[in-house]
This record gives sequence, C-alpha cells and structure tokens, in this order.
Amino acid sequence: MRVAVIGTGNIGGTLGKKWLAAGQDVVFGARTPATSGPGGASVLSVAEALVGAEVVLLAVPGPAVADIVSANAAALVGTVVVDAANRMGESSAHSRETIAAAAPGAHYVRAFNTLGWENFADPPAGAALFFAADPQARATAEELITATGLEPVFVGDRGAADIVDGVLRLWFALVQQSGGNRRLAFRVVR
Repeated sequence: MRVAVIGTGNIGGTLGKKWLAAGQDVVFGARTPATSGPGGASVLSVAEALVGAEVVLLAVPGPAVADIVSANAAALVGTVVVDAANRMGESSAHSRETIAAAAPGAHYVRAFNTLGWENFADPPAGAALFFAADPQARATAEELITATGLEPVFVGDRGAADIVDGVLRLWFALVQQSGGNRRLAFRVVR
C-alpha cells in the first residue's frame, strides 16, 4: 500500500518507520523536501507525496490541517485519510469536518492521536489503539494499527471521532497523574 505520511516529527516519523519495516511503500510529505527522511524514505513536498497515495496520514500540528487539505483536496478524493492531528485547546480535537468539507470523497479515519509516540515506537504488551473509521477505511486502519504492534479497537464510523478524542483526554489526565510518564497505554480485556 502506498502511504503518504504528512509530517516527519515524532508521530509521523515513528509511524512511517514502522510501516516501512512492515513492507508498506511509505513516502513523507513536508514543507522542506529532503533526500532522506525517517527510515530512509523520501521526503517530498506535500503535493508530490500525495501522488498515487492510497493512504494519507496527517501527522502535523492541528492548526495546519485545514491549509493542507484545502490545498490538496483533489488528491485526497478516494484515499483513506488518517487524522492523527490534535487541535489542542479547541472545542474539537479532530479535523473531521474540515477534511470532509475540503475532500468529501476521502475515507476518514481518526487514529494515532490518543497515545504518545513512544507507545508507537515500542508498544507495551497487549496495548490497544482506539479508532473510528468510515466503513471503506476500517480494514486499512486495522492493518496499519496492527503493523505498529498495537491491537486495533474499532469504536464506530467517522461520527465516533469524539469518542476517540475522549480517550485522548483520558490519556493526558493519566499521564499527568503518573508524573508525566508517557509510556502509558490502554488494554481491552475481553
């Protein structure tokens, strides 16, 4: 699967390296292209990275999402768009409406926003990642989550993005109560 990771920071860089190791075709998109990025993958302009992408991971600061999706709306049609960005301090942490307005033909996923990047780099045993996804994107989301070493836990379609964001708020509260220990994750016991 061709995955365009938009953002080369802790979240994007870590997930891109994991997916490369799992055999995915990963390219990074950034403001400043480079010959080599995380895991040795190419770093192109955002527009170039989106060419031919089946999946797009938005791993940028939350306020940057609107500009990225509006400038590249046509390239997002028919792709799985994974919203990993958090709009901290706003009424909604996700960018579901922004993405839907700019690229109504994109298949939305809300994932990779509820745990610190450390848990993607080295997942605790049995740790789960809660996600919401359009029906057409669910299998892809589960494959990408599994490739990171986490257990995918589906909570609903795109309308469940707020539920996923509730997990984000819980994670932050528990990290604060743990003295800032970000190596904290969740497990579902059945």
